[in-house]
Amino acid sequence: MSEFSDYIVFADESGDHGLISIDPQFPVFALVFCVFEKTDYINEIEPSFRRLKFKYFGHDAAVLHEREIRKQEPPFAFLRQDVALRDGFMTDLTKIMVGARFHAYCAVIDKLKHKARYSDPWNPYEIAMQFCMEKLSNRLVADGQRGRRTHVLFEARGREEDRQLELEFRRVASNDKRWGWRAVDFMRTPLEPLFVPKAANMAGHQLSDLIARPLALRALRPDQPNRAFDIVAKRIHHFKVFP
Repeated sequence: MSEFSDYIVFADESGDHGLISIDPQFPVFALVFCVFEKTDYINEIEPSFRRLKFKYFGHDAAVLHEREIRKQEPPFAFLRQDVALRDGFMTDLTKIMVGARFHAYCAVIDKLKHKARYSDPWNPYEIAMQFCMEKLSNRLVADGQRGRRTHVLFEARGREEDRQLELEFRRVASNDKRWGWRAVDFMRTPLEPLFVPKAANMAGHQLSDLIARPLALRALRPDQPNRAFDIVAKRIHHFKVFP
């Protein structure tokens, strides 16, 4: 077994990757890899999320989910009941996001353009995942992680969907799948997928979820004000819109 790397990676997405029925209001699929040094994740990221939850919920069992926060749905219904409390929560959450030390790779697939351009289009998830994996592998090599195993954590969706995603991930990681003209040797930096239930309540997945939709909206409507994107813009090391 290879030595473990100094990094942990959390993946999340926004939108669906289907090409049969495309929502004209949201015709994109975005995938983001958020990469943390393990020392930062242990000492800063996890504790900051726990402190926020204890302050506003009295416990750390709450899961920060972008959609529920944005729509002020339970357990975030208090955000529409108390303006001062809402402002305090959003200010504290913003401080965490601004101060969090991580870097992200994001791929956004415009499904309408993708489907129109190719007679037999690849699955948008596969394209986005290969792009993020390429950028991740190159960064790991540059940071001296060659030969060391890095875990990439996905939120579990269901047995069959997870099985298919793991199969595709391992095909890419073993150099069995190629997209584009530049071939990255993924064997330099072994990548290992893990599928974790939402109930695991991991700060890395929650941070990834908080930024996935703002990244998708940045590609879909680049001229629209997007404060959530602006907050983490300096952490986005690569932002690919395809095609």
